[in-house]
Amino acid sequence: MPYCQNCGSFVTADYVRVFTPNNVDKPRVCPQCEDKIRDGADVRKARSTRRN
Repeated sequence: MPYCQNCGSFVTADYVRVFTPNNVDKPRVCPQCEDKIRDGADVRKARSTRRN
């Protein structure tokens, strides 16, 4: 089962397939991460609060 490297939350295989590079099975950040977001190839602190 794939898990987020940042918060440890479970992510689906489809999420991994879409949002990670080939041959990577753990995303660096996921929708459950309240304080981080993807920014191109990097991960950065969110500039504003995230809505759920």
